[in-house]
Amino acid sequence: MVVGLALIALAGCGGGDGDTGGTDTAAEETTAPADEATEEPAEEPSDDAAAGGEGSVELASTSLGDVLVGADGMTLYMFDPDAQGDPTCYDDCAIAWPPLLAEGEPAVGEGLDEAMLGTVERTDGTTQVTYNDWPLYYWQDDTTAGDVTGQAVGEKWWVVGSDGEPIRTPAAG
Repeated sequence: MVVGLALIALAGCGGGDGDTGGTDTAAEETTAPADEATEEPAEEPSDDAAAGGEGSVELASTSLGDVLVGADGMTLYMFDPDAQGDPTCYDDCAIAWPPLLAEGEPAVGEGLDEAMLGTVERTDGTTQVTYNDWPLYYWQDDTTAGDVTGQAVGEKWWVVGSDGEPIRTPAAG
């Protein structure tokens, strides 16, 4: 129950408009009741765990070329309305596109320019990782490291190359 409530609480990421690319999502509680006599309560996930990484940005090869990924190898995206500034993806948008969050200084992997790595404060007080001033996000439908299924969603979401620029190649079929 605690984990389910934590997931619902994390889903409400603040106020603002964001385009989910036509995807309507809702938080679901998927945990079974714990037997209090034999099981310890589950720990609540940290903001970093909910976002899928620990604030680090790395480079990985995908079908779209070398792109930014989180520590777990999952592809990171930028959102055109952010215009290399403050994040604009909140509420339902942030459920579909979880931001890459960091509690401390983010780390950068080999092949990337540390000077391009930064952070920006979100309206909910969390810290989102940026690269070349683009706030970075994951896509809920990417399930395996190297997936790029969020590419060109709503013609506003794009993977980011090592140079910090969006790769605006249309999504494959």
